Amino acid sequence: MLAQTRAASFAAGARDTLPMIVGAAPFGLIFGALVATTPLATWHGQLMSLSVFAGSSQFIAAGLFATGVGYLVLWATTLIVNLRHMLYAANLLPHVGHLNLRWRALLGFLLTDETFAVTSSHFHRHPDDPMGHWYFLGSGLSMYMNWQVWTLAGLLFGAAFPRLQTLGLDFAMVATFIAIIVPQMARLPWAVATIVAGAAAYLCQGLPYKLGLLVAVALGIAAGMVALHTTRRGGAK
Repeated sequence: MLAQTRAASFAAGARDTLPMIVGAAPFGLIFGALVATTPLATWHGQLMSLSVFAGSSQFIAAGLFATGVGYLVLWATTLIVNLRHMLYAANLLPHVGHLNLRWRALLGFLLTDETFAVTSSHFHRHPDDPMGHWYFLGSGLSMYMNWQVWTLAGLLFGAAFPRLQTLGLDFAMVATFIAIIVPQMARLPWAVATIVAGAAAYLCQGLPYKLGLLVAVALGIAAGMVALHTTRRGGAK
């Protein structure tokens, strides 16, 4: 049933994101614990979660910083990893493009893999929802607050228990991403992008500075765009 008020739409977005929140909690905990093992100060880790709010790139940035790589490599790596958010934004733009700049900037900052999965599914079911941006906000803000809480917990417990990140908690996040990806693979472009990126990540895992991940992201995006363009051209004929 479609929510008819701002508060109801906001609550629905937060409610539908709850399974993703549960999966992301150990991920935030591990990130905080990882920061505690690097030269970064504790407040650096929390500031990163507050201002960056991008789990994958935060992990990569913390790991690269610990190895002493230059800032140019660090910035370029995190930029490429986060390019997927441009595809997310392009997908959601028809539903939020009418909003003012402040709304679009806020929703863009809160856009994550989990929020995209929940919100895009909502817009697929209700493409003309006039309160859709409040649903988006509820999903994104609940993920944001969850990430801050568990980052802080990881920072505090990571300092007390240095081996916290070795307990296998990262499996919860792997399971969450599988839950995000598998339903999307019903669409050809997503399936192609997933298969290409996965194969590239496996074949290039030996490259230094996590460059294999960058190659996988770039090839996955390129393959998905080609498949999307091919699909659209075929549908136009």
